[in-house]
Amino acid sequence: IKQGGTRRGANMGILRIDHPDIMDFIMCKSDKKQLNNFNISVGLTEAFMQAVEKDENYDLINPRDGQISGTLNARKVFNRIITQAWENGEPGIVFLDRLNRDNPTPHIGTIESTNPCGEQPLLPYESCNLGSINLSKMVQSGQVDWKRLKEVVHLAVHFLDNVVEINNYPLPQIAAMTMGNRKIGLGVMGWADMLIQLGIPYDTEEAIELAGKVMGFINDQGHTASQALAKTRGVFPNFKGSLYDKKGAPPVRNATVTTIAPTGTISIMANASSGVEPLFAVSYVRQVMDNDILVEVHPLFEAIAKERGFYSPELMQKIAEHGTLKDLQEIPEDIRNLFVTAHDISPDVHIRMQAAFQKHTDNAVSKTVNFSNGATVQDVTRVYEMAYKLDCKGVTIYRDGSRDQQVLSVAKKEQPAAAAATPDKDKSTSKRERPKVLKGWTYQMQTGCGPLYITVNEDNTGLFELFTTMGKAGGCAASQSEAIGRMVSLAWRSGLQARQVIKQLQGISCHSPSGFGENKVLSCADAVAKAIQAHMSANGGKVQHAKRVFLKGACPDCGGIVEHEGGCAVCRLCGYSECA
Repeated sequence: IKQGGTRRGANMGILRIDHPDIMDFIMCKSDKKQLNNFNISVGLTEAFMQAVEKDENYDLINPRDGQISGTLNARKVFNRIITQAWENGEPGIVFLDRLNRDNPTPHIGTIESTNPCGEQPLLPYESCNLGSINLSKMVQSGQVDWKRLKEVVHLAVHFLDNVVEINNYPLPQIAAMTMGNRKIGLGVMGWADMLIQLGIPYDTEEAIELAGKVMGFINDQGHTASQALAKTRGVFPNFKGSLYDKKGAPPVRNATVTTIAPTGTISIMANASSGVEPLFAVSYVRQVMDNDILVEVHPLFEAIAKERGFYSPELMQKIAEHGTLKDLQEIPEDIRNLFVTAHDISPDVHIRMQAAFQKHTDNAVSKTVNFSNGATVQDVTRVYEMAYKLDCKGVTIYRDGSRDQQVLSVAKKEQPAAAAATPDKDKSTSKRERPKVLKGWTYQMQTGCGPLYITVNEDNTGLFELFTTMGKAGGCAASQSEAIGRMVSLAWRSGLQARQVIKQLQGISCHSPSGFGENKVLSCADAVAKAIQAHMSANGGKVQHAKRVFLKGACPDCGGIVEHEGGCAVCRLCGYSECA
């Protein structure tokens, strides 16, 4: 998958818990340098989970010959998975036996994996065909508009079935499998927005109960629509031998009908909250041209604040800096309770909400359980065990700040976004400390003043510093190039991206250029820009550097808010997605 012509989208890697290499797999992303384009999850079995509960050993099976190749203690392996997830959010877990329990076509194949976000279990060569209803548009006069929701469900099922028919498939095997099972995955977005319009806080029993009611309605109506299509268009070709092939059971057009996707990018387009996630922030900052700062406010909150008379630009800025309404006494208590955000909500509620939707979903539910930075390994253990007991099909967690540095979630005053809000303050992020040992590359560039040697050093998070040495000592050229090197180093250590530095230096000319055509160097500054470009190209170009910046917390495209949802990271300001 390519995005914007440069980045490659995510892959999903799942390994069975009884594979002989399972311990290496669990730790494969611990250094944060490998498999950066992969989401990874461990495929757990019912037998393994029972061994965990009993603190027993379990067998490792060689997939080539089916023979036992060793044994491990289940509880120790489970704890290793949890500790690693606590450290950096991966691996996630999927319950393979549950995926295959609900596999509608077991005679066609066994499910071994899912799509990158985990919501769509797939047989080999199957494809995703997903759509999401915007629940924020299904509210009328403070009540769920069940009539409209029914109409939209039937229309959406019809539409998704059409997509299966008219789509172009890259491989004949994909076409055959997709057309044979005709799986569709109708889900939702705007769930948090719907709850706000109904006046129901996300972290309440009423919200969890309504989740089951709404998704149950969508699932029932979706299957009714698929049955109606089967009468006019016929059943899916692999119907015979499927779970639906029972005496007296109604025919269906689609092997599966419902899926809950994270909807990171499409929810931005629809101006809706993501999937079944709570709000990530009520107010946040957007950096625009000339480093100006705009405060973005959730439209429902802004409308209520103005209606009830407590709106002010200063309060919106304060909310962006604070990150939550929880402790802001100038906001009425009922509004503070209604506009809870992902980190206000306990992990238990996150997983119970996921389970409520999963109960009425054919495929799986993509959702992230958010933890505060101070959460313990025991807290993560509890959620994983709850996911198993509540019959979820998988779980992904993210502990705030667990990937290298704090994720930029709000404009806290000690963070760069807040500094940028005040023109006379430094707009940069905090400067990184220099390790004692760095790795570096030296590039020779021919300038009009002689050879210029440019050394680019990196630490474990990316570009760190730049040194220059002129072939002949002394003079203005040497001092100017040294000054450029110092400023570039300061920029990188303060969080600026390579492309921003290149943009500023490239094309600057002096009275003594060197070379011709593509090799023409206009000045020492231009030489530094070309050396940085060469370095980025040699080390993976924009992809590699963007990933490093991204792991630090800010969106690599716009520097804005990053949300972790369904194992992927999404920027709601510019639409950047790690997985799409």
